[in-house]
Amino acid sequence: MDVVTLLYLMSALLVQGKSVPLVRPNSLQFLVLADWGGQSHAPYTSRVQMYVAEQMAATADKRNISFVISLGDNIYREGVHGWLSDRFETTFEQVYYQESLQVPWYIIAGNHDHWGSIRAQINRSKLSFKWTFPHVYYKKSWMLPGGKVLDLLLLDTTILCGNTIETPYGNRVLGPDNVNAANLQWSWIKHSLKKSTADFLLVGGHYPVYSVGDNGPTKCLYSRLEHLLYKYHVTAYLSGHDHNLQHIQTKKGDRKMDYFVIGGGAWPDDLQTNLQTVPEESLKFFLGKDGGFALIDVTAERMELSFIDSNGNIRYNYNLYPRK
Repeated sequence: MDVVTLLYLMSALLVQGKSVPLVRPNSLQFLVLADWGGQSHAPYTSRVQMYVAEQMAATADKRNISFVISLGDNIYREGVHGWLSDRFETTFEQVYYQESLQVPWYIIAGNHDHWGSIRAQINRSKLSFKWTFPHVYYKKSWMLPGGKVLDLLLLDTTILCGNTIETPYGNRVLGPDNVNAANLQWSWIKHSLKKSTADFLLVGGHYPVYSVGDNGPTKCLYSRLEHLLYKYHVTAYLSGHDHNLQHIQTKKGDRKMDYFVIGGGAWPDDLQTNLQTVPEESLKFFLGKDGGFALIDVTAERMELSFIDSNGNIRYNYNLYPRK
């Protein structure tokens, strides 16, 4: 065993041995973050990333969170090319170092991560107690108070839809690089959604289904994923990619679907370039001038999502309810 591996394993054991406060007995609480991956040159972090990390730690300490969901673009600009890359230290471990954030981070890749090695990011799970990235897409489940269940499906939207390409109309995704791999994941998505009997069912991916930001809606997702979200009564879809906080709600008949963009981890962007391309009156909240993240608090009766900015202010709350 090399020295680097030994040091990381020792660190993991020390973290596990600390006295971490228990979650409140009547709820499960966790944070959600995307597009936090610093910058491609020294010092490898942005000012907003550091502020957001501080507020995440303060919230985690106050609310005794159980884990963090990371929705991609973990390391800018081109991911990493090896699992021992220094960027895991400078962009992740040294930024989110606070004791309250020493919990599992359930990670998926964004489009920038795909410009590097996804295998390297997955393999990093062997060295870090926090960095939890078991597969390019996967499912997690948690038991809630009162015997209720939360299911979370984490997708690789770059495999599904392709990486971003510069066009005269801005960056766009034009289709998967590997159609077989995309279809295999689509089959997994359909099977997993159909099989879930959870009281709350979340789906997360890097690309948004709908967004008013500069990247805008993802055709691959609103043309193929959206009807599955409705059909299987998904509670909400969580994403990043556009660097702001958004709540978009669509309706079909008497049913509605909630989409949350949570891409304020490092580089906030207040552009609403695609305001006219989302369904009319679907935008319920937008914050682009400050970075931020989401806190989700789940009880047997409801799921509360709160947007918190880089100054620690709660800017928006929304309640979601068990599937029928």
